[in-house]
Amino acid sequence: MNDDFYDKGLEKAKQKDYAGAIEEFNHALQLTPYFAEAYFQRGLAYYDLGAILQAVSDYTEAINLNPESVEAYYCRGLARVALKNLPGALEDVERAIRLNLNYAAAYSLRGIVRRKQGYIQDAIANFKKAAQLYLEQQDKENCRLCLEQIKKLQPPEKLAVQSIKNTPILSTNDYFTQLLEKAEKGDTREAIADLNWVLQADSQDAQAYCCRGVVRCKIGNYREAIADFNQALKLNFQEAIVYRNRGKARYLLGDHQGAIADFNQALQMQPQDVLVYVARGNVYRAMGNYLSAIQDYSQVLQINPNDAQAYYNRGIAYTLLEEMQNAIEDYQRAASIFCEQEDWENYQQVLTSLEKIQKFSPESRKQKDNLLRQRLLRLVGGYWEIAQRFIEQKQDYYPGMSEEWYIQKVIDDLERDRGR
Repeated sequence: MNDDFYDKGLEKAKQKDYAGAIEEFNHALQLTPYFAEAYFQRGLAYYDLGAILQAVSDYTEAINLNPESVEAYYCRGLARVALKNLPGALEDVERAIRLNLNYAAAYSLRGIVRRKQGYIQDAIANFKKAAQLYLEQQDKENCRLCLEQIKKLQPPEKLAVQSIKNTPILSTNDYFTQLLEKAEKGDTREAIADLNWVLQADSQDAQAYCCRGVVRCKIGNYREAIADFNQALKLNFQEAIVYRNRGKARYLLGDHQGAIADFNQALQMQPQDVLVYVARGNVYRAMGNYLSAIQDYSQVLQINPNDAQAYYNRGIAYTLLEEMQNAIEDYQRAASIFCEQEDWENYQQVLTSLEKIQKFSPESRKQKDNLLRQRLLRLVGGYWEIAQRFIEQKQDYYPGMSEEWYIQKVIDDLERDRGR
């Protein structure tokens, strides 16, 4: 008979007839006053009915009868949160965790309590632990809820200032922005772990693949980064950020033509993206195509005339093209802007570069050689590798001549062949 009342109570609670369920549990407890599970289930019904104090009383009785009841501690903690009894709630949820170290809901509740107490980092740590456990249990929805709690608690941070040598990361928004900012500050391992959680919860999240690719690229895992960017594209995440960062990874792996192709695609999507022009200019420069590099840096300066990094990069390209006067002008302009910005590290770097090239005297033999090299480079489209092959051919035919003679000979032959 006792089980009949209890079973009826469970059925009525399932039908959301909480008052009827409480009545059935009352009958069960009249017959068996030490029925711990009946107290627990009646507490749940009271809680769902909004009678929180009665719920706490029943949970307490259930705990007295069964001190190992993890669910009773958890539910009493939940009810105490509703009553704003945070110390009592924290005590209950910590007891539940001691009884079951893998109880995901308890970590999530402790995160809520710590958040309400103002311990934000502790709250985040608990939500992360809960999310991890939910993933292991294949509970995707509760995992996402925990990640949402983390997103709300993590404050936005300013992106770190980039140096000349580094290409800034342009992130997507919201939660992924915060993860990328975390990676930018050096917490790459934690950012990767968070993104792995997201992808375990939803393997079709293209934005997460893109974000993880950016972080992997930052830590030097270029092949894995490219795999993530490829997956994002397969899932139709056709964004400039994917092509720009995949281009960066391909460049760093030595695939210059592939990098150029990706940067071209990114510029079709965002024609005013100065970061892409800078990145493509750097690749052209690495390839020895200094004229194309200069064109890209000049495009940046058309969009933003005060971009010190673009002046500096163009100055480097001019130096490699041996157009020293143009290089000096660009270095001076870059130094001036860095000085105004009080960016002393980059300011000093530009001054060092400027000092090196200002040693050339217009009257010196070296400068004359540089002018010849400049003429030759222009005749071969800015590719010094091509010029060098022509020079080596002349050295084979006319051994024993000076370097200046060979360069002049190549220039004369090229201009004659082109009818100049």
